[in-house]
Amino acid sequence: MSTPKEGHISFASARAGQAAALRAAIERLSGEVAARAAGEWFHGAGPVFVAIGASHAAACAPTWTLRTRGVHAWRLSAGDHPLPFPRSVHPLVAVSQSGRSSETLAVLESVEPWLRYSVTNVAPSPISELAGRGVSLGGIPDSYASTIGYTATVAALGMIAEAWNRGAIDPSWAALAGHVDELESALAPRADDLAAPFAAARAGDFVGGGPAAGSAEAGALLFRETVRLPGAAMSTRQYLHGAMESAGNTVHMLFGDEREIALAHTLASADHPVILVTSAEVADGPALQVVRVPEVPPSQRAILDAIVLQTLVARTAEHSGVDIEEFVFDNADTKVGAAL
Repeated sequence: MSTPKEGHISFASARAGQAAALRAAIERLSGEVAARAAGEWFHGAGPVFVAIGASHAAACAPTWTLRTRGVHAWRLSAGDHPLPFPRSVHPLVAVSQSGRSSETLAVLESVEPWLRYSVTNVAPSPISELAGRGVSLGGIPDSYASTIGYTATVAALGMIAEAWNRGAIDPSWAALAGHVDELESALAPRADDLAAPFAAARAGDFVGGGPAAGSAEAGALLFRETVRLPGAAMSTRQYLHGAMESAGNTVHMLFGDEREIALAHTLASADHPVILVTSAEVADGPALQVVRVPEVPPSQRAILDAIVLQTLVARTAEHSGVDIEEFVFDNADTKVGAAL
């Protein structure tokens, strides 16, 4: 087993301490976000979350929350927009756990200073220093393939989405760490069976409805970067429009409580292995394994989805003999220089 990358803790250590770290982060973030909201930080035209990789996935459920509240909001992949960013009244929230994502920094640099917001784990960092208004996760020790950094980012963005335009942070956040503990306890005796289909799979399809599209994205990325399993992520409706025709020697992870249930039964009835993460009452069946999660708001649900993904990828790595700390490629142009 190789040692973790410099500045990171091991994947196993990060998972072991995640519930406690998340409990502390939620308590601190709820106070900070509420104070910033009282200071009119999160008011006016809805935000554009700009990020890349897992941070982009983390912004999905919070964007859904804002839209549900009637606030126009978007999330954009930082590398997929020509610069400078068009003039707009919408603030840009740069999301980067390291605060050094080069593409995200470039977008933030291209807009007026009063539109620059950030959510980072590391502060000070190039992105947090450039943003006039920044929220920090508090420098939580994280694994290289992000665990607590990802879940805490979802929490911060979710609270901001709830607080925008004088909204209220949902008090149910206080119970989330307890849900994480319960979910991990429920997953532990099932982890081998849940991970077993990945051993023979040539690829994985990760599919989520609405706010859970981000969970699908996070899942495909996590499996690709740790156990090197080719994976595709799609929203449920996109998947139904032809993409599911390639099913075969594939594992299907579905996240949702509506059309995803019928989709799970369709795939399983054709003998394609399915793992359905849902809050609905659905029974296991041939080729279908169901993971029940509590019914919670979208951003909290995204965190519970991530716990399931982390459990499965850790067990898949053990089964396959892949070193989860060892990455094949190191691209020097995705991060700017060391944190300030």
